Amino acid sequence: MKKIEFGAALPTGMEGLMYRPPFTTPEVIVEVAQQAEALGFDHVWGNEHFTTQDYVRQEFASVPNYYDPFVSLSFCAAATKKLRIATCITVIPLHDPVILAKQVATLDRFSGGRFILGAGTGAYREEFEALRPTLAKTAKRGELINEGLEALRLLFTERVASYAGRYFEFKGVELAPKPVQDPFPIYVGGNAEAVARRAGRFGQGWIPAGMPVSQMAKLIGSVKAAAREAGRDENTVVIAPQFLACLDKDRETAIAKFKTSQVYQHALSLAKSTLRGQSPDAYIENNLIGSFDDVRGKIQQYIDIGVTCFAGIIFSGNNLADVLEQMKLFAGEIAPQFR
Repeated sequence: MKKIEFGAALPTGMEGLMYRPPFTTPEVIVEVAQQAEALGFDHVWGNEHFTTQDYVRQEFASVPNYYDPFVSLSFCAAATKKLRIATCITVIPLHDPVILAKQVATLDRFSGGRFILGAGTGAYREEFEALRPTLAKTAKRGELINEGLEALRLLFTERVASYAGRYFEFKGVELAPKPVQDPFPIYVGGNAEAVARRAGRFGQGWIPAGMPVSQMAKLIGSVKAAAREAGRDENTVVIAPQFLACLDKDRETAIAKFKTSQVYQHALSLAKSTLRGQSPDAYIENNLIGSFDDVRGKIQQYIDIGVTCFAGIIFSGNNLADVLEQMKLFAGEIAPQFR
């Protein structure tokens, strides 16, 4: 039986989204990582945003602080010993693949091979339109990420790499050093079937978010089918969903806590993108929210369909103390059953 891994989310780009500002400082990010390692989590995952989302501007007067995940993770790696570090996710359409490859390889080297790159198109198209206004008029983000992933693979495996795509192009690039890990782990994030197939084709893992068991089971089939079509071993693609979490001894208290948190408001904001088609009540059922027994049961259901990694669990709370308390509850009441 494969080891079941649990990861905690880092609040690199979560102010105004998951947590009410002010929340994040460099010290908070490092403390969450250190506490995660002390509590026995396997990894921490930092998200990426470059500019404020429209709904966040409307809700908060202060501008949220979004920290660069690569720089943040480098500090977290230096402040821990064994904890793996990861992005969840890096918005590939907003990055030059050569520069990104250099950042990834450098971070993997400095961390001693502890880095995982979570890759996606980004949940908010408005962010793409803000940073790439001309490109956004004609480009499809799915095509951009496909090219980006192809380019990264070449840069990580070829001594001298060249690539000529519709959006990205480079010639005769000799990237050194390469990452420590070979193959380097890239986990593709997103809930659409096209994303599941992308993960099977390109990734070492797939990161869906807040997805019902039945839907995830179906899309795991798409991941495996795409892997087979690409000539890959379908069993090497790690299924690593991300969930929101709010725990308590009884279900009613946990749900009440969740509904007063900014994490719940963020889930509502994703109704037009990642969580399209889900009702607010479904967010509760499709995430790790409820009593300790509820959450243990949900985790087991996902394990039964092939999940072996719970990536970047977003613990709810209205301040750092709340988040750390949720992490401690999870580490004490939930994780031991699956070790």
